Amino acid sequence: MEFIGAMPTVDLTYSDVFLVPRHSGVGSRLGVDLTPTDGTPATLPLVAANMNSVTGPRLAAVLARRGGLAVLPQDLALADTERAIRWVKSQPVTTDTPIVLPPQATAADALRLIPRAEGQAVVVADRPDEHSAAPAAGIRGILSAARLASVPSDAQLGDLVIGRAPLLSADELADPRAAFDAVTAATGAGEERADPPGVDQHPAEAVCVVSGGVLVGTLSRRSALRRSIYRPALDRDGRLAVAVAVGINGDVAAKARALAAAGADVLVIDTAHGHQEGMIRAIRTVADLGLGLPIVAGNIVTADGANDLVSAGATILKVGVGPGAMCTTRMMTAVGRPQFSAVLETAQAARELGAHVWADGGVRYPRDVALALAAGAASVMIGSWFAGTAESPGELRTDPDDRQYKESWGMASTKAVQGRFGGLDAYERARKELFAEGISSSKIYLDPLRPGVEDLVDMITSGVRSSFTYAGADSLREFHVRARVGLQSAAGYEEGKALPVSW
Repeated sequence: MEFIGAMPTVDLTYSDVFLVPRHSGVGSRLGVDLTPTDGTPATLPLVAANMNSVTGPRLAAVLARRGGLAVLPQDLALADTERAIRWVKSQPVTTDTPIVLPPQATAADALRLIPRAEGQAVVVADRPDEHSAAPAAGIRGILSAARLASVPSDAQLGDLVIGRAPLLSADELADPRAAFDAVTAATGAGEERADPPGVDQHPAEAVCVVSGGVLVGTLSRRSALRRSIYRPALDRDGRLAVAVAVGINGDVAAKARALAAAGADVLVIDTAHGHQEGMIRAIRTVADLGLGLPIVAGNIVTADGANDLVSAGATILKVGVGPGAMCTTRMMTAVGRPQFSAVLETAQAARELGAHVWADGGVRYPRDVALALAAGAASVMIGSWFAGTAESPGELRTDPDDRQYKESWGMASTKAVQGRFGGLDAYERARKELFAEGISSSKIYLDPLRPGVEDLVDMITSGVRSSFTYAGADSLREFHVRARVGLQSAAGYEEGKALPVSW
């Protein structure tokens, strides 16, 4: 990356800078390869942050299916984390994970799991128990979100099913184009409908995919299209990849061994102040185990921090103190650093040491992701942006205006501290809570146009791919070299925003 004009003498945020177009021979956004070169299985430079309100197994599976990587948070009990890893590894790669509910479940139950949006659906099926796959013979039907939103909340799903669910064999769907055509034919998508009274006015927008006589997934036309664009992040056995956070306290070695044995693909040693002796000891402990996994460590914001953590054994550095939407560290402590400059300095130091950087926090638009990559990041971590999606942890809630939302909170907040130290006695837990930072509860409303993490991935990668074409780069490595950055005033930043629809 290079600056146009003089090198800046102050630290910069993403809002302070812009990318300058240059001669390009890249003819198409789809000709751009966004694969990071940081030694992880990711094929997209997007990482879901290890926040309790952002990453759970459901989001991890969806993001890995499209090439990103999610980090399960460290606050889960070890047994729960191991189960979450195994669940992600068991999910389908070429189809969507089915959301299966019994016939006696209600429309309200379903709408706590899926948003009222196009392409969202639940499968209604009889199952021997909640842990087993639904046999094809037990599938009652598939209900779209539009159908569920059009009936009373206490309506039972079994009573709403009309006709049999369209079933396709997994063998028929190997080719994305063939899968798109098969789903289109099975759902009647794109056809003009003139249904007589009594016929479902909200047909299913997805099909059930079966293999070996059991339900293995669902597939919509959009999912089939995405398969032609994204490459999944897979482990050596062809299963979906997942990263897991490890703290710096307790028996770090035992926890790292257990997580690696359960199938973790990347270990993230994480604490708010990463440039400290406790972090360096933890990195050395994990590195000495010889697990053969990438070790991510942080958070830091300086070249000195990068040097110390890489020397201890880290291969990827987590960069960012205070830029997150739910973080109050800078206002509470005055500690932190504007994120663009933090990424720029640490990425240069890491590159000289043969290591890499994940830019953690501060991204609010696709432009910010592109700028983090231009500054040298191998991947960009996303927190609150992903918290308000259908797949993030927790049930969907509805406010008095019938808008769906999820709750989010900072990882140093009182709520997070209560969860992390719940095993302490009341006195010790109260002492910890005195020093909590961050927002304990915030409503994050689902974007009706982009309610799922895949919808956001589409938007983010579309913008980033275009940034690469403007820079004349067809790979992340080229973008790091060819990106040209300029400084702008606050008015310049505002000029780049779209005007409201009604003036």
